[in-house]
Amino acid sequence: MAWLWWLGGALVLGVVEMLTVDLIFLMFAGGALAAMLLAVLGAPVWAQILVFSVVSIVLLFGVRPWAKRALDRSTPDSLTNVAAHVGREATVLIDVTDRAGRVKLLGEVWTARAAGHGTVLPAGTTVRVVRIDGAIAVVEPVPTTPYG
Repeated sequence: MAWLWWLGGALVLGVVEMLTVDLIFLMFAGGALAAMLLAVLGAPVWAQILVFSVVSIVLLFGVRPWAKRALDRSTPDSLTNVAAHVGREATVLIDVTDRAGRVKLLGEVWTARAAGHGTVLPAGTTVRVVRIDGAIAVVEPVPTTPYG
């Protein structure tokens, strides 16, 4: 019956790992599975705890660094929240100066400010977001390239 407790512990640790994705709880789940195997074979509780500890430590210090590097290499960096807006193009709705204005950015209306001092960007101008200051998009005009 002790093997059920080890299996339950491994499952709980696996769920916690899915929430954190740091590969720490996964190593402890591996130790719990090793202890579960010993419990199924009828080993005493002290042996199960010893195997749980040893396997967890070996996985934590032996396997985790390698697995973490492999995970970091294969996971692309994705910008989220306001950082994802930097570099995007927007359309000026209300003239943008270095003090105020409005732009439409990804279907949302944002308060905007021109990046250049004394610059006025008229309505309808296509601009690029340089940075986000709080809830204000700091923009600059998109350079036009002649075609032909």
